[in-house]
Amino acid sequence: MNLIPIGKYIPGKSWFHNINPSTKIISIFIIMLCIFIVPVNTNYINIYILVFLLFLSFTVVISCKLPLIKILAGLRPILFLITFTIFIQILYVQGDSNNIIGNFTFNISLTSVPAILAWLLFYNLTKRKIRYRVSYFFISLFLVFYLQYILYYGNLYSYSVTLYQESLIRSLFIFLRIVNLIILTSILTHTTKTTELNQGLEKVLKPFKLIKLPVESIAMMISLTLRFIPTLLEETDKIIKAQASRGLDFKYSKLNKKIKQIISLLIPIFVISFQRSEDLANAMEVRGYVVGEERTSVDTFKNHSGDYILISCTILVFFAILVLTLI
Repeated sequence: MNLIPIGKYIPGKSWFHNINPSTKIISIFIIMLCIFIVPVNTNYINIYILVFLLFLSFTVVISCKLPLIKILAGLRPILFLITFTIFIQILYVQGDSNNIIGNFTFNISLTSVPAILAWLLFYNLTKRKIRYRVSYFFISLFLVFYLQYILYYGNLYSYSVTLYQESLIRSLFIFLRIVNLIILTSILTHTTKTTELNQGLEKVLKPFKLIKLPVESIAMMISLTLRFIPTLLEETDKIIKAQASRGLDFKYSKLNKKIKQIISLLIPIFVISFQRSEDLANAMEVRGYVVGEERTSVDTFKNHSGDYILISCTILVFFAILVLTLI
């Protein structure tokens, strides 16, 4: 639970910590826009653009002295989603017949079925003792298909998978986009306090006041949501450990037991959420917070030379990528 990076502020004195919150939000939004304007096609320059944006993200992380390993470990909770999406892209996206990388035939046979069952039994018996379980899972998944590929004696059923160049490129696009978005969001929340994020959102959304949009309320809701993500995850982690000490096994129990265990986990989470929200509402009311009223703040942020340089660089990157994608 503690591996999810979004929402946790890390104190620091780096150049990005000192940037105006509204400038941070605008700059990161522009970079995210750059990620989505890159079209998905077989042109390798588009992949190079995404790799370049990923390099920029890592450069900011290192320059801000943020824990790189922790940010990369934050990708672990969505690893299954990334894997499933890439798997679907490889299997179902078909490209030009001239760009076929390979055609692989897999067999359900009298030799492959017992071998797969034996391996799955071995995997279930040993996965608790393996430290790197995610890597072990992918190795096991690869081995299941490899056994179907090499063991064809006594064949009962065969199916083929055609690997296209376009499917691999699309899979790589999805991976790079998701990783870029997670890292950029982590950079913003790691270097910006909740109160600063709220003020920055208010300034960014200020033009929408002209159409009577409740900008202050929207900014407050977004900042509170990001603030309570790590809090609720920590509470969930505590409940899981408390339930585990009472004999519940959330990882390796059967499906019907897992459903009951999830219910026993969700109920206290909802109760804690309502209690925290009520405490927060009371605290805000005591401090004089009124929805829709003008508010003052202790800290006021002004743009400095670093803010103008950051905005200028992100705009230049945006137009450069826009020109490269249109060529």
